[in-house]
Amino acid sequence: MLDQKIQGLYAITPNKNLDIALIEGVITKHQVNILQYRHKTDNEQRRLDEASQLRELCLTHNTLFIINDDINLCEKVGANGVHLGQNDASIQTARAQLGKDSIIGVSCYNQLGLAIQAQSQGANYVAFGALFASSTKPNAKRCPLSVVTQAKKELCLPIVGIGGITFENQQLALDAGCDTVAMINELFN
Repeated sequence: MLDQKIQGLYAITPNKNLDIALIEGVITKHQVNILQYRHKTDNEQRRLDEASQLRELCLTHNTLFIINDDINLCEKVGANGVHLGQNDASIQTARAQLGKDSIIGVSCYNQLGLAIQAQSQGANYVAFGALFASSTKPNAKRCPLSVVTQAKKELCLPIVGIGGITFENQQLALDAGCDTVAMINELFN
């Protein structure tokens, strides 16, 4: 099953026009298991082009390909799944559109209750963060590692840690109960 691959390193693309060669280098150098495309641009054609290129890259490297927020783009490019935030479509809407085999991840911030709800609604993984100070989202609410530890006891789906994670502090997140850690700046800046 695809969600068994939700482990190891979870790379999230920087929010800017993509450098495909850089991304491919990161995937190979760091054995990235999951790549999330996150580009908050209004240029739909650019998003489609970039997502299509990344999909091919992920197929080549046997990497799961997740689209941030956009169920329609996920469907168009045949990505493995979508990651939903608090203000995005519901898990039920995503599942109805993408089918039972797609991966649906959900941001739970610092709230165990959201994760329990996401699990009951059929999410394939949940993400907690920011676990550490994050330059990508400096105003993000912090999530204590103790929330991850508690979630690991109460949930039976993979947990992604995000927010300020580096190669130096990733073990703290993994020891707390994360199955995978998401990185942006550590990989791409």
